[in-house]
Amino acid sequence: MPRNRKVEAMIDAERNTPAQAAPVPSARFAIRNLSVLAYANGFTLWHYKAGKTPIAEVSDDHFFSDASDMVAVGDMILVSAVDGGRVLVVAQSDLDMVATAGLV
Repeated sequence: MPRNRKVEAMIDAERNTPAQAAPVPSARFAIRNLSVLAYANGFTLWHYKAGKTPIAEVSDDHFFSDASDMVAVGDMILVSAVDGGRVLVVAQSDLDMVATAGLV
């Protein structure tokens, strides 16, 4: 399956970022942790492995903004976080902004 050039560039940038003395904030989105589970008819089911980031931070509207060119309205994101899991639905996806809503 062909890979998105912007995704490749973001992954390369993360790999080539020098180690920082200060700890990385927990609410940092990492493109390498976002994976496609299924795709059909314009709908994508994603999985995001949040690592140490709490579910409340991952559920913030702007958390997935770096993926705004990849996700579409109606896509679902299964989130695995340190304190549980959640299913998010992409409610808005504009240039540099992604808004999600949690399913109950």
